[in-house]
Amino acid sequence: MARIYTRSGDDGTTALASGARTGKADPRVEAYGTVDELNACLGMLRTLAPGDMQEILQEIQADLFVLGANLSFPHDSGPEHPAQPPPVLDPGRVAALEHWIDAFSAGLPPLRHFVLPGGTPLAAWFHLARTVCRRAERRVVGLSLEPGVRLDSTVVPYLNRLSDFLFVLARAANQRGGGQEIFWKPRKPKEQPEG
Repeated sequence: MARIYTRSGDDGTTALASGARTGKADPRVEAYGTVDELNACLGMLRTLAPGDMQEILQEIQADLFVLGANLSFPHDSGPEHPAQPPPVLDPGRVAALEHWIDAFSAGLPPLRHFVLPGGTPLAAWFHLARTVCRRAERRVVGLSLEPGVRLDSTVVPYLNRLSDFLFVLARAANQRGGGQEIFWKPRKPKEQPEG
């Protein structure tokens, strides 16, 4: 690229991976844009996390690039932009997330209550990334309901498992950093005075 700006999006459209143009509010753009936002959150986390977490987060960032690229390929772009095979995420990456969830969960106390997001700054960032991941999952599921849209079957399970893993990393970060997990306990309704 000779320069970073092209002015082609000044009309509110953007190019998909096929070359076809669509509105920037298109559900497909919203889906892969939210995946990109999640990737940026993980980039921030890599600057704060210890070495063992950094390496895993970098692997996940690479997965999210594949996932975002997959979402940016429409299956039917019209005759002027013939459909191309999109990059697909190896289904084994879901199993990798499950392995990491089990490994990091092994040293954590059992969870019997909902946890309020927070604790150490690192744990709080993991909780924030988890919520962005859940939003990305909702956007992808919404996209899958659009007429004519077919998605790689690994995308939703991957995001679902990733949000679980980010929750576990938040707990692990609190445990390692001496942060306290605050459990949510519903308030009991106040008794009303008689009369």
